[in-house]
Amino acid sequence: MKVATVCAVVCLSLWLSMSQVSGFQVPPKLNKTIQNLLQHYNIPLRERFNGKPVFSKEALTAHMEVRRVFLGGVLETYERLLDKMLKQLPTPSPLTSGSKDPPASGVSAGTAGLETGEDVRKGLSDILEMVQKLRKRNYDDLDKVLQGVHSLSHIEFDNAVVQSKALWELPLLYEEASTLERRRRRRQARKLRIREAKTQGSRE
Repeated sequence: MKVATVCAVVCLSLWLSMSQVSGFQVPPKLNKTIQNLLQHYNIPLRERFNGKPVFSKEALTAHMEVRRVFLGGVLETYERLLDKMLKQLPTPSPLTSGSKDPPASGVSAGTAGLETGEDVRKGLSDILEMVQKLRKRNYDDLDKVLQGVHSLSHIEFDNAVVQSKALWELPLLYEEASTLERRRRRRQARKLRIREAKTQGSRE
């Protein structure tokens, strides 16, 4: 298990280093905290690198607007996930505050980096705070969008009233969707013309 933990930490460090080279700065505190937590939330390498990431990377190759909405949803999901992980930790007791808590279900606890359950709690709390700050600072305006997207999953498809009202509302929404796509294409065409003009100017 120790070998798996070390390999996972090395892979994480390598990914974070590559991100920094590309211009994305990962806070050192986040990097260190995640490395420590991986010693507690330890899983076999075959499970960590099974080709099925929790969050799909396909959306990261989409247009800026799509990536922003996706990443806003990812941060919101991390908030809920980290909150769940915190609630799964044993409740701290004054009588046992110095004892070692058992590992979370499905993972094995390491002995280095995180010595007690309170260390794990603090690490998760610190990461949650950083995620919340990033989401509030850069993605706060997406809350209504994400709430609207989530509400779509609760539409009652079998309800006759919903079916009739949805048909009534379709023309307006269809027009809005078509207009938005035309605007996006015009914006792309304008950027392309500007880029071509700059390229032509540099050649002259």
